[in-house]
Amino acid sequence: MTSEPKIAAIVLAAGRSTRMGGPNKLLADIGGKPMVRRVVEAALASRARPILVVTGHQADGVQAALAGLDVTFVDNPDYAAGLSSSLKAGIGAVPGDCDGALVVLGDMPQLAGAHLDRLIAAFAAEPVATIVLPTHAGRRGNPVLWPSDRFAEMRHLDGDAGAKRLLAVHADRVCELDLGTDAIFADIDTPAALAELRGTER
Repeated sequence: MTSEPKIAAIVLAAGRSTRMGGPNKLLADIGGKPMVRRVVEAALASRARPILVVTGHQADGVQAALAGLDVTFVDNPDYAAGLSSSLKAGIGAVPGDCDGALVVLGDMPQLAGAHLDRLIAAFAAEPVATIVLPTHAGRRGNPVLWPSDRFAEMRHLDGDAGAKRLLAVHADRVCELDLGTDAIFADIDTPAALAELRGTER
């Protein structure tokens, strides 16, 4: 692996927030900023480039929340089909010269650019292209860094499970990296989780 791999970041921001009971969680105010803006700013603070933001549900609102940021928007007209449709749209937009891509969930506002850079550094240190997976306290989390040689398989995924199935198929190619933070688990799916997060961000 080259000492400085070219890694894109795909921010998945197309979902319908069905478990929130109505409001789009990605537009929820967290510490004075929309949640999705915090996530994208973390990606921009990392070495990953380009930053691809997959939109679908309330795309205009998501784009407005990210006004002024150096990102490329990728429309997913099939977002209602589940997470895999957004993942495929994002993978399809990754430039051909990229060595891999970080798949970042749009509802993980506690992530920092340094977290992403540690995943990229781990990828660069491996002698062969490897799936780099963050862990903490024995649990796996997100984002996951996928090497470009897995992109073709990812384009054939379906349903709402993302690429988890491929982690099992390619277990021998997975490098786990303990990031020492709960930020890799903090996806905000319910009103209670959002209220708890807002309490910690005050």
